[in-house]
Amino acid sequence: MLTPRREGDDVERLLSVTVSRGRRFRNRLAGIWMYASFVIVTVPLVIVIAYVVSKGIGVINGAWFTQKIFVLDTQKGGGMAPAIVGTLVITFWATMLSVPLGVLAAIYLHEYGKRGRLARLIRFMSDVMTGVPSIIMGLFIFIVFTVPLGAKGLIGFGGSLALACLMLPIVIRSSEEMLRLVPDDLRQASYALGNRKWRTIMTVVLPAALGGMVSGIMLAVARAAGETAPLLFTIGAARRINWNVFEGPNTALPLQIWNNSQSAFHPAQDRAWGAALTLVAIVFVLTLVARIISSRFSLKHD
Repeated sequence: MLTPRREGDDVERLLSVTVSRGRRFRNRLAGIWMYASFVIVTVPLVIVIAYVVSKGIGVINGAWFTQKIFVLDTQKGGGMAPAIVGTLVITFWATMLSVPLGVLAAIYLHEYGKRGRLARLIRFMSDVMTGVPSIIMGLFIFIVFTVPLGAKGLIGFGGSLALACLMLPIVIRSSEEMLRLVPDDLRQASYALGNRKWRTIMTVVLPAALGGMVSGIMLAVARAAGETAPLLFTIGAARRINWNVFEGPNTALPLQIWNNSQSAFHPAQDRAWGAALTLVAIVFVLTLVARIISSRFSLKHD
């Protein structure tokens, strides 16, 4: 039996005989280009994250996650507990609104609608919504939801509606693309066993596409969690923790980053950097948890 090293040498020798020198050169050039592209993309990301960590780590302590937000920009200390809770609950409800609708729409588009008139209309509207600026979504929810309710309309749920509108087209398009990657042979095998179409989708198609769909959903969640403009008009302002998105004003980390970064005083600027670091950490943890859950779920269906 050949050792791994000798096997590798044999493969290299076989390739040198069967593959032309020009193709081998282009293959190596493409490999170098891919590695270089990875480095080019990674270096700015690492620099940004390192800078945010260096600027924001100094203000994060135990009180940061428990205390209310200080009113005065000149006052040192304080916490971001209301903004952290607000970000989590507002994004949670936005996810609960957009993900089921987006996944169902993707299932209809690929499994039922195909190239029908209604399916083409949904795809077109989804593409249009993808390009709409986030501030327009905030103004839309402000006009149709906040203004009719008056002072009672400045609640966290208004922000959830605005963020859900931003997340919905991303979930639809990413989920549909993942459903397209599922081989038709899996569907035909399920039909051959006597399963109906809805059961095939639930037990065969969705589990096979789950990993990619979760990635698309987390991309939408990451975008929603970092949006500021839709929240400026919809959730009001709060200094204390409010878990109820259906009553009373609320706040969020992007809103606190925006407000504190405009201040000329260092304590407020430090709080802005701390809020930015907290937001990055939340998105990272949510993405990690989602990937772990999707990978374990996918293993059960292998």
